[in-house]
Amino acid sequence: MPQRPSSKRNEYRCSLEINQNGKYCLRVRASFGGHAWVLSVYALASTFDRAFKKLGQTLDYLQRNEDRLWFWIVDRSNDIHLAEEMLRDGGLHLDRRTDFPKRSATITLPVEKPVPAFLLAPARRTLAETVAGMRMPVASD
Repeated sequence: MPQRPSSKRNEYRCSLEINQNGKYCLRVRASFGGHAWVLSVYALASTFDRAFKKLGQTLDYLQRNEDRLWFWIVDRSNDIHLAEEMLRDGGLHLDRRTDFPKRSATITLPVEKPVPAFLLAPARRTLAETVAGMRMPVASD
């Protein structure tokens, strides 16, 4: 008998920006369906390819550690530093910014399932178009 698909899904909004130092800032706003909470994280990378590789690692990390993160961030919110240490283990930082870029890629996954590579291809295209629109010519001396 086929299994009924789970109605609980995690949604990840992903954005890529270039900061003033020329680094790529990958921002991910995760909406976890299992516990109905939101977590915003960011990571820095030196190239677009590294930023995209980091995106795959970030999604894997968040999918695998949803329950642990939920426990330490939501239930134990008085000790936010411990949650930040957990995120640092995954190479991430807690994003305290409230705004999120309108131009972003969205990836939806079943709870606690691995991230299939074919779902990342449309996100890569969207993020590449976003970054291409941001690039400004560098003034030479």
